[in-house]
Amino acid sequence: MSSRRRPFWFDPFWDLDQIDDMMERFMNEAFDQAKDREGPIFYGFSVSVGPDGKPIIQEFGNVKPGLKGPELKEEIEPLVDVVDSKDSLMVYAELPGVDKKDIQLSVADESLTISVDREKRRYYKEVSLPTKVKPDTAKANYKNGVLEVTFEKAVKQSKKQIKVE
Repeated sequence: MSSRRRPFWFDPFWDLDQIDDMMERFMNEAFDQAKDREGPIFYGFSVSVGPDGKPIIQEFGNVKPGLKGPELKEEIEPLVDVVDSKDSLMVYAELPGVDKKDIQLSVADESLTISVDREKRRYYKEVSLPTKVKPDTAKANYKNGVLEVTFEKAVKQSKKQIKVE
């Protein structure tokens, strides 16, 4: 066991030494696969605490777990954060190295698709939204490699009792 000290609040969730070992194995396998491949290798993860108090781990990049070990994808899955406020929903995505004209967005009631298809940079992510939104209220802004998309929330349907005659 490592002698480094970790924050006490992290202890109940998992052992950091175990995560270090897992990450090292995963990345070594990914780099072995990428020896003959051109282009960058991206991999990372974000840890946050959900509304239920449990950790949420979100992976991003172009290295994905596969049946026979890590697989390298052509498209990079960007790091995405969804912020749910009282009347609106904001989606932030890290898309470095692209022009705003190359970003394609499409939205349905409860999902947002982000894609960029350039010769040297390809991104793709389908984001599940925690609530229904009004697609016609979408506003998108891209600055310094970060995409921000804002939606108004759809009005919730109220329940109505039906009288049987």
